[in-house]
Amino acid sequence: MTKAPLQLDELTRLVASGDIDTVVVGFTDHYGRTMGKRFDADFFLDSLDDGTHVCNYLFTVDMEMEPVPGFASANWDQGYGDVHLVPDLDTLRIAGWTEGVAFVLSHVHDHDTKGNERLAPIAPRSILQIQVDAAAATGYEIAGASELEFFLFRDSYRQANAKGYRNLEAAGWYVEDYHLLQGARVEDYVGAARRALKASGIPVENSKGEAAIGQHELNIRYADAMTMADRHVIMKQGMKELADSLGVSVCFMAKPDGDQPGNSCHMHLSLWADGKNVFADETSEKGRSDLFGWFLGGWMKHLRDLMPFYAPTVNSYKRYQDESWAPTRIAWSTDNRTAGFRIVGSGPSLRIENRIPGADANPYLAFAAALASGLDGIANKIEPPPEFDGNVYDADEVEKVPSTLEAAVERFANSSDARRLMGDVVVDHYSHFLRQEVVAYQRSVTDWEMARYFERI
Repeated sequence: MTKAPLQLDELTRLVASGDIDTVVVGFTDHYGRTMGKRFDADFFLDSLDDGTHVCNYLFTVDMEMEPVPGFASANWDQGYGDVHLVPDLDTLRIAGWTEGVAFVLSHVHDHDTKGNERLAPIAPRSILQIQVDAAAATGYEIAGASELEFFLFRDSYRQANAKGYRNLEAAGWYVEDYHLLQGARVEDYVGAARRALKASGIPVENSKGEAAIGQHELNIRYADAMTMADRHVIMKQGMKELADSLGVSVCFMAKPDGDQPGNSCHMHLSLWADGKNVFADETSEKGRSDLFGWFLGGWMKHLRDLMPFYAPTVNSYKRYQDESWAPTRIAWSTDNRTAGFRIVGSGPSLRIENRIPGADANPYLAFAAALASGLDGIANKIEPPPEFDGNVYDADEVEKVPSTLEAAVERFANSSDARRLMGDVVVDHYSHFLRQEVVAYQRSVTDWEMARYFERI
């Protein structure tokens, strides 16, 4: 485990000196939103052993915070009780995007049928912890990274809301992929974000313009899978708060503009044991081990069954368009950006890049799905299909990713492999949650419908 950016004794000293007066205790809900409480720093230190409690309805609400009926874990009949938040001090850090605040993520605990406290099995971070523990039990550590893309707008969040999120002022005015001039024009925000993340104990690599107008990418360094997922969550929270303070807005939707490329979250994974990348094998023809192939084979085989953990919203599936830089088919290839699985690096840097998740993915669930799939591939020696050579967008014979959330959820709910890998409790809970998202979308009347039908139908 990576050392915490802020040790408890350092926090105690900063609180005593008055440099820190608030500690934010957070966790993510199903959507990946950061929820929690803001503590007086002295009280946080005094009550650290007790943690805190929040209402368990937070794992049953929709985007508008309306409780959704039909969950076994929490409902009106049970009275919506509490879950226990236990701060994970390995995540403790100064919130570099603001003043006087420290931030810590939490384990979420509930009770089993015998009244024993445990990791809440439906909480996203718990789901990833189970898979990290499974990897450790087989002697492996997982190194991971997630590359987040986002759109930057000169409208504040409040202004964007008042406009109905239409006709927003993009930070740029032409496609700026790798352009240093246009990149320099957004340093007031993107540069501030790099510095804020670094000050928060999140190691930054670089930022760059992306393939759409006003789109950017900010990369942070790889780490073990749990640490990386935590960094991802804190990064999004910090970037949104920073944008709010500067009067701009950032958007992590998978497809905020139907006419431009969407926001991806490329996931990189490699498997390690005894300080060595076990995906690499210098004695093989391409420098890749059997473990590499089996992990890749399992990841690819189970991708469609676990698709809602990579693409969790209705909007996610609008990103999958041919020749849009988003993958549309489940193929693998070496350094080929048309493939869903791109193999990059060699030797110690050899890794699998999954280009299918969007920036709207909850990183705990996406990494958990990846680990469960890859470890199953190793356990059962699942071979991947032959490596694809060429433009995968033109490969009609290659299996496509699901085209809608509805189709993905139904496959997930009815998949024996999904239930074997993730457990019935997780599959039943998330299937119900995501089906409600589909229903909410189907009931809505969109701008597209009004423009198309209002007068001419």
